[in-house]
Amino acid sequence: MTRNTVRLTMAQALVRYLCNQFTEIEGERVPLFAGVFGIFGHGNVTCLSEALEQVQDQLPTWRGQNEQTMALAAIGFAKAKRRRQIMVAATSIGPGALNMVTAAGVAMANRLPVLLIAGDTFANRLPDPVLQQVEHFNDPSITANDAFKSVVRYWDRIVVPEQILQSLPQAVATMLDPADCGPAFIGLAQDTQELAYDYPEVFFEPKVWKIPRPRPDREAVAAAAELLKTAKRPLIISGGGVRYSLAGETLAKFAAERGIPVVETIAGKGTLTHDDAVHAGPIGIVGSTSANALAKEADVILAIGTRLQDFTTGSWTAFAQDAQFISVNAARFDAVKHRSLAVVGDALETIGELDAALGGWKADAALLKHAKTLFAEWNKLLDDVQAPTNDPVPSYAQVVAVLNKVAGPNDTLISAAGGTPGEVVKGWRVKNPDTFDCEFGFSCMGYEIPAGWGCAMAQEGPGGTGGTPIVMLGDGTYMMANSDVYSAALTGHKMVVVVCDNGGFAVINRLQQAKGVPGFNNLLTDCRVQNRENPLHVDFVKHAEAMGAKAVKAESLADLERVMKEALAHDGITVVNIVSDAWKWVPGDADWDVGVPEISNFETVRAARKAQEKIREAQRLGV
Repeated sequence: MTRNTVRLTMAQALVRYLCNQFTEIEGERVPLFAGVFGIFGHGNVTCLSEALEQVQDQLPTWRGQNEQTMALAAIGFAKAKRRRQIMVAATSIGPGALNMVTAAGVAMANRLPVLLIAGDTFANRLPDPVLQQVEHFNDPSITANDAFKSVVRYWDRIVVPEQILQSLPQAVATMLDPADCGPAFIGLAQDTQELAYDYPEVFFEPKVWKIPRPRPDREAVAAAAELLKTAKRPLIISGGGVRYSLAGETLAKFAAERGIPVVETIAGKGTLTHDDAVHAGPIGIVGSTSANALAKEADVILAIGTRLQDFTTGSWTAFAQDAQFISVNAARFDAVKHRSLAVVGDALETIGELDAALGGWKADAALLKHAKTLFAEWNKLLDDVQAPTNDPVPSYAQVVAVLNKVAGPNDTLISAAGGTPGEVVKGWRVKNPDTFDCEFGFSCMGYEIPAGWGCAMAQEGPGGTGGTPIVMLGDGTYMMANSDVYSAALTGHKMVVVVCDNGGFAVINRLQQAKGVPGFNNLLTDCRVQNRENPLHVDFVKHAEAMGAKAVKAESLADLERVMKEALAHDGITVVNIVSDAWKWVPGDADWDVGVPEISNFETVRAARKAQEKIREAQRLGV
């Protein structure tokens, strides 16, 4: 039997394969790989770029400004697409590749797909050491790309052309597996990229990938149903897995019919609207008093699609010691955590099977009524802290309220590290599902602006909300990664970036001082600077204008509302700057376990240590 082949370089074959992978979103067949974020260098400019140039109308390549932020843009895109479509981030070797390691960590922690492709050293080693090569004297096979191994789900190095026949399908399958989902990394040896090989034509046949929905074990479902039937005060925790399973409507219907309140994790926020009949607020350290009160009272917790991170569990102080967990998760690793009754399966499928197994059981009708009373009290607290005042400098909460007011129902709020996550998770009232993105799995400063760029791209195709990304971040984060203001201006993508200037790293200063350490090296006034009384402040408006954005400073909350309306009407990127308070925060009532010195010269630290020991006494045992 004759095998039909086509002769291509390895780089050309890789690109052709990517171009022929498809998926379906809302019944429409679309490319699985929507595009490539690329910065070319000597490890990929001569071969990979040659291949990408020929397909730029089919697989568009977008020029990044920094390897980390372009990979973060790819992650923001994947999150907006709810893991149904993937972007590629491609770099050269050495520093270009290593710049992507942080972004890989973001994707790994948040269980998000992105294909990372980096150049590598020569497989034949004849020119060693090449430019940007790191050398391990006892192991010449190690290169800078080995650094990715701890932060990706799939890792491979291509040293002969035919290896991609096995490697690429495995990489794609990993990224689309609900249990294993995360970043995949492929290193391309420079000399291997150039080599031609007779690839079988069947390798390039178009393939439509279906994201699997693993069904749970029947006995596990039955056991979960029996445990839930014993509950007097059940509670549902909805995590990011519910969103990625597209199970939001099903969960809301299940909870309403069974009379169980639903609280949301940070990744799960936005699965339900703020005013949904079963919604009782966000849970945990940056959560609501309503959700945390329900958690304390709950005897059976149905955790769906959450890895039960410490910000969700209050470092495992948020629940009663004898509370029992049912954990529904596509990943076995997550499902078995903390003595849970593990139900391993897709959220959508498992909710349906659990519903059937429960028969006519319902929780006491008083439970949901109680939850809505607690939630109304929380909303009153929000109303109070978000209300305008005559204070010369507005709080984060007041800024959040203004942005929330002017945002359209399909606009997406994006935030990440710093002070904004606590304020938006607590204070943002979601109008439509899937319009909220707070990256707090890795808490990566610098995620926000590139994620906004990626989100703006995602809104253009099937599955997008069609709204505008509204990025909210602090001055410290803006200074760390702002180059994609230029990217969005360059490519013409629309988003609004709101920079709250509170004079440094204010929220970490809050934690530092809360644990007894004097303010040190966080706020600009506490840093080693030329003039502590009046430290140099960046003119964010001029800076953003220099990168091509429309930029304006809001002088008050009323001015912010006007400016935001204009920004949302502007067909491009707008950067809005407003001075905000470094000391006012929405109250929280959950504990967090952090390291506090066992001995210290500061009495304040010694007092904080005693308080921390009391927190640890309240923790549930993890085994």
